[in-house]
Amino acid sequence: MASNFDLNDLEKRMRSTIENLKRELSGLRTGRASTHLLDPIQVTVYGSKMPINQVATVSVPEPRTISVQVWDKSNVQAVDKAIREANLGLNPIVDGTLLRLPIPALTADRRVELAKLAHKYAEHGRVAIRNVRREGMDLLKKLEKDHKISQDDHHKSSARVQELTDKLIKEIDETLASKEAEIHKV
Repeated sequence: MASNFDLNDLEKRMRSTIENLKRELSGLRTGRASTHLLDPIQVTVYGSKMPINQVATVSVPEPRTISVQVWDKSNVQAVDKAIREANLGLNPIVDGTLLRLPIPALTADRRVELAKLAHKYAEHGRVAIRNVRREGMDLLKKLEKDHKISQDDHHKSSARVQELTDKLIKEIDETLASKEAEIHKV
């Protein structure tokens, strides 16, 4: 087997995509306040984009309220804007450097919107996994073309890459189904 084809590396990269998807999905609201809801939000401060938890402390003082304590007063507007533009249906109430986010009850329409967003996240995950798969397949083709691996090794490795891809795409589908059930549970 070729020294520079590593199935474990491909699997690690695909798994990190799934972890990322799970983080994004955990941010989708299901009627209860959660600090993870704000995880995907990037705030533009100091000339670059940063995760919200690097410019503020996010906490859940009550089941239906998230509070965001911004550390630097000059970033309050940027954090407020990022939360409003994140399309999470949240309207921050600004009180000095503290932003309170009341979590409205989910309407049927909002549940449908959240389910669509979950599908979008899952599709991004599938695409990312397929991209890793394609890179692996391209590398195998190149290795065979350069006579570094045999045709048999190429076919065996390709089959293993495809198996891994199918397994992880299935995991994404299961994760999505579980999140959808959670979103639609009243």
